[in-house]
Amino acid sequence: MKFIGYPKCSTSRKAKAWLDDHHLAYTERHIVEEALSQEELTQLYRQSGLPLKRFFNTSGMKYRELGLKDKLKELSEEEQLALLSTDGMLVKRPILVDGEKVLVGFKEAQWAEALLHD
Repeated sequence: MKFIGYPKCSTSRKAKAWLDDHHLAYTERHIVEEALSQEELTQLYRQSGLPLKRFFNTSGMKYRELGLKDKLKELSEEEQLALLSTDGMLVKRPILVDGEKVLVGFKEAQWAEALLHD
């Protein structure tokens, strides 16, 4: 599994603790130091089946600074993915990739369903 997160993010820390508590092995990627490329984001988005807006960290300062709440509707899918690739702080975290599964954000029940009930 690949865990893409931000060490200072409390949600990323909770998710890692959950993975560790359940003895699930993962490799970690620091989303700010090693931002996701537009190609990687496109692949994760398509694989996840989620709306693209779910990949935006809507509670982040950068999102608010850029006024994205109103601007996103005007941007094409490709423009939104390009924007996400410019700054790891814009991306919702953590992202967990397990084979074909892509989980965005941490909701314990959702992660348990996806990872513990195979």
